[in-house]
Amino acid sequence: MRAYLDHLTVERGLSANTLASYRRDLDRYLATLADAGVTDLTSVGAGVVESHLARLRAGDDEHPPLAVSSAARAASAVRGLHRFALRDRALVEFLYGTGARISEAVGAAVDDLDVDEGTVLLRGKGGRMRLVPIGGYAVEAVRAYLVRARPGLAAAGRGTPAVFLNARGGALSRQGAWGILRRAAVAAGLPVDGPAAVSPHTLRHSYATHLLDGGADVRVVQELLGHASVTTTQVYTLVTVERLREVYATAHPRARG
Repeated sequence: MRAYLDHLTVERGLSANTLASYRRDLDRYLATLADAGVTDLTSVGAGVVESHLARLRAGDDEHPPLAVSSAARAASAVRGLHRFALRDRALVEFLYGTGARISEAVGAAVDDLDVDEGTVLLRGKGGRMRLVPIGGYAVEAVRAYLVRARPGLAAAGRGTPAVFLNARGGALSRQGAWGILRRAAVAAGLPVDGPAAVSPHTLRHSYATHLLDGGADVRVVQELLGHASVTTTQVYTLVTVERLREVYATAHPRARG
């Protein structure tokens, strides 16, 4: 919620009074979710939201019924929060689930996606295109975003084909995508400054390293990453070798002593 309110402040430029109202609305909504045992926004069903909005209109022992305008604002705050959270989760899952460069992710069009087959057509450096499988978690996150969040974002724009949209309905920029990842890193307690800072390339690097750790052939990883030369891909094998050395040093009997 804090990240969403920051987004409204920076990207939407809402007034302090409007932000205070949104904060009150969302505090009550999150209390409703807590009472229902919900800990993940992406798992919230329509019934929970409808029940919450009905309670706002009816009032309770602690709150009087909301006026029509206030109820409409509360509904807008809840919708906006969900669009914000599905979109952001979908982007982070997509980056890790495909190994895409940040420019490839924000440049992907809806027609490039096949969520049923679990593939996406990525446009890499020099105009080179490659078809890449999407990990299962990413497929579900992107599917939820396309159904539950993107249509609302698209309604504010002029019909861009981009998969990932900003609050104005236009294509999400590289800077906007980097901001999403930065917020996610902060929320996870990961560094965003200094030599160990999380960046969009961190997810791409993790994707490649985990594939190689799992036994994938370096040539296959080269194709998935869109590297022109396998030499570039071999940078990731150094990390894997170091990991193997750690395992050997801690587990192999002849490595001890």
